[in-house]
Amino acid sequence: MKDVTESSTNNEGCYNFGRSSTSGYPLTEQSGRVERIDAITLATANMPASLTFYEALGFVISFGDSSSSFITLESGSCFVNLWEVEVSALPTRWWGRTIFHVDNVDLVYQRAIAAGLSPEDEPRDAPWGERFFAIQDPSGHDLSFAKKIRN
Repeated sequence: MKDVTESSTNNEGCYNFGRSSTSGYPLTEQSGRVERIDAITLATANMPASLTFYEALGFVISFGDSSSSFITLESGSCFVNLWEVEVSALPTRWWGRTIFHVDNVDLVYQRAIAAGLSPEDEPRDAPWGERFFAIQDPSGHDLSFAKKIRN
């Protein structure tokens, strides 16, 4: 199996780790395969702060409103669900990273800075062929905004 660092995607936006299934056929050619992730649901203990954060990054509400305990936000064909929970229900350890592919990483970064958000670093070109920057939302969820820069 190939070593995978941040992200490797095929032309359809699905992860492709350069390996075959146990049947010997490439995973991307099997019937019943996952084609893409459409939405992620994230827990938040502070809905107003989380809503402000995601709206600052260009997401818009498509279900619920600022007083709801469950809100769906969208940007392009990507959906983020925010589910309000008690602080004790939030993850206490790092669980992974959600990666959003965008058409212009630097523009999303500038939007974040203009809104007073605090990305970890400026956008950079990574050895795995993406330009990206990382940021945490108000509930501590680790996010990355990325764009493929080479084949």
